[in-house]
Amino acid sequence: MLKFKSRATAEVILLETSAQQVLRIIGKDPGPQGIITVEQIPDAVAALRRAVAEHEAQPDVVESVGDHHQGDDHLHSDGNISLRRRVAPFIDMLTRSLDERQDVVWGV
Repeated sequence: MLKFKSRATAEVILLETSAQQVLRIIGKDPGPQGIITVEQIPDAVAALRRAVAEHEAQPDVVESVGDHHQGDDHLHSDGNISLRRRVAPFIDMLTRSLDERQDVVWGV
């Protein structure tokens, strides 16, 4: 899990796979910690919105929400939640942070 924090909002927590995907989309190294500066936020939001639009334009994409079971293990799979749903809280965080001129940082 990675926690994204801003003085403008409550923190957003993403599972590692989702966090890495989001960071790659916005052009950041998906390391254990980092920063998205106020100046970088508009490009990050635009990149996320483009990725959502491209994802939804794929005709083979079938979205479902749920958990997967494997043997005795109960595995939650965020891979079945649409990209739009996964990034919505993060886009909100970025937008509010931009409005209040606050950087967004992340860490474990």
